[in-house]
Amino acid sequence: MIAALGDEEPAARRGSFPHYAFRRYGQWNLEEDRFDGAGLTAHYRWRDGGPRLAAVTVHGRTGPQVVHDGMKLIGQKVTALDAALIERAERGDMSLATGCSGDLGIHGCNMYVRSARAGDGMVSEARFCDADWEDHG
Repeated sequence: MIAALGDEEPAARRGSFPHYAFRRYGQWNLEEDRFDGAGLTAHYRWRDGGPRLAAVTVHGRTGPQVVHDGMKLIGQKVTALDAALIERAERGDMSLATGCSGDLGIHGCNMYVRSARAGDGMVSEARFCDADWEDHG
């Protein structure tokens, strides 16, 4: 991810040990890198002996804006975006999926939109993920 962002170093890294008993001797597992300059967070899953990129969250208020099929996603009212997605699904233009956190997404796109701050009525993030992220993420 660092190379894709022009060698931007993560502003913060989050990870954990697989079990509290391994803190002294075990392998620390990288879970997230936050890139403030690019306005996104990379989410990793531990596979095949190392961290593998599994999802990217775009923080729309500070990072890039996201448009899908002519619909502005970031900065829209949650209720307005939900209504637009549901209307398109009812017309048969797309089918919808609900993520494990209750976030609405477009089926097959592996993209979910959300309001990140409690009480915020605007969509502020979009998460793009691999096919099984919502099953295990």
